[in-house]
Amino acid sequence: MNLTYRACKSQIERQSYTTKEDMQQKLDIFLVGDRITQPQYEELTTQLDAA
Repeated sequence: MNLTYRACKSQIERQSYTTKEDMQQKLDIFLVGDRITQPQYEELTTQLDAA
């Protein structure tokens, strides 16, 4: 489990982001930059949508 994934997961769980759109954009960038995997991206996006 990588650091970027854990940091994003923690932010989403604590809802410590400005807006959902801002957090989603960060997830998009991390996916494109190979900082998180596709399955991690899908999990975090689902978690963000449910928050």
